[in-house]
Amino acid sequence: MLVPALSRYWTKFLSRRDSLRIAQRFSVGFNAREDQVPKGRLIDLGTEPFSTVPSGLGRDSTPFPTLKRWAIVAYPFGINALFSLFLSVLVTFLAGCGKKHEPIAATGESLPSATVRVQKIETVKQPAVEEVVGTVQPKLQAVIEAKVSGRITRLPVTVGQSVKQGDMLVELATQEVQARLDQATAAFRQAELDFNRVSNLHKQTAATQAELDTAQARFTVAKGAVAEAEAMSGYAKIVAPFDGVVARKVADEGDLAMPGKPLIELEGRAGLRLVADVPNLLASHVLPEAKLAVRVDTQADLITGTVAEISPTADPASRTVRVKVDLPETAGLRSGQFGRLAVPVSEAAFLFVPPQALVRRGQLEILFVAADGKAQMRLVRTGKQTALGIEILAGLAAGEAVVVEGAATLRDGQPLQMR
Repeated sequence: MLVPALSRYWTKFLSRRDSLRIAQRFSVGFNAREDQVPKGRLIDLGTEPFSTVPSGLGRDSTPFPTLKRWAIVAYPFGINALFSLFLSVLVTFLAGCGKKHEPIAATGESLPSATVRVQKIETVKQPAVEEVVGTVQPKLQAVIEAKVSGRITRLPVTVGQSVKQGDMLVELATQEVQARLDQATAAFRQAELDFNRVSNLHKQTAATQAELDTAQARFTVAKGAVAEAEAMSGYAKIVAPFDGVVARKVADEGDLAMPGKPLIELEGRAGLRLVADVPNLLASHVLPEAKLAVRVDTQADLITGTVAEISPTADPASRTVRVKVDLPETAGLRSGQFGRLAVPVSEAAFLFVPPQALVRRGQLEILFVAADGKAQMRLVRTGKQTALGIEILAGLAAGEAVVVEGAATLRDGQPLQMR
């Protein structure tokens, strides 16, 4: 029995003490007076029902129906009180483990029936794709710079403004260029007079052929200098090279413009394209004029683009090939936006469920499957959301009937009525 075994242990330990006291009573024990207790012993205070004790706790592991009520003889000071408390907790634990709990009835039996609509989920074969990140860029764009140095006197355009080819964008103050034009014009007039005079003298045999050739050369050089000065003067006014929209202004009135310094960025109206660097392993799956899906975060639906350019060489640093995909005109699509290009690599089977069938409770994603007239809760792992629905990666098998209407209020095991 358990009690004799414990009694022998505690008797050996407590028999060396002199003063005794009765320990506090436990969940199955009672108090006793000190004069009623033999020294260093467990006293018998009756019996209490007790269930089977696991083997190994006592010398005799045979199940017994009752356990004696007892109290521990301990000392008022020192570590004996702690040992007494430990023994009380141990016996209380054994008594609690011996209780037989009645099985809880299934929750589904007490739940009302729910009217739902189910849908049988079948596999859908689609190309398996690898997404490559890219940037939306205009097909035609230009960075406007000045060809001559000068202070900006006029900059009449604003960001987002539409311009046509030939419209003035920037005007510079170029006094130096104007002065050079005036010098070239004066030299040209003098060379023209000299050439006409020598030509008349040559007709009268009063000037040699060499003098005529020299005068003609001076006239030609002066004429070219005037043309150059006029061209330089024309650079003071910068016009739009094509129809487009002002995408960015880098300078403003009063700034100093010089060759190589950007002033305005202009985007054409030819449309937009996605520029992506495709890894070498996927580049072989991209073909010219192929139709590829493009996903932009600001667009709810996928955009179908056409492969326009494929670089014939790979970047040795990133091991990628640049691909340009033309995009159709789409409302809300802007240059500079982040996009993903779907490159097909193989064909695979997928499972898709309607978005309303998925129930989110905290961080859990749940589907309810109709089986034997009851709802079975399934924890699933989802993938991408496409036009066909939400992709299910794990937790659902093909051919199962999923609750697609009324799933939000269902509980596991709840009876179902199909609509």
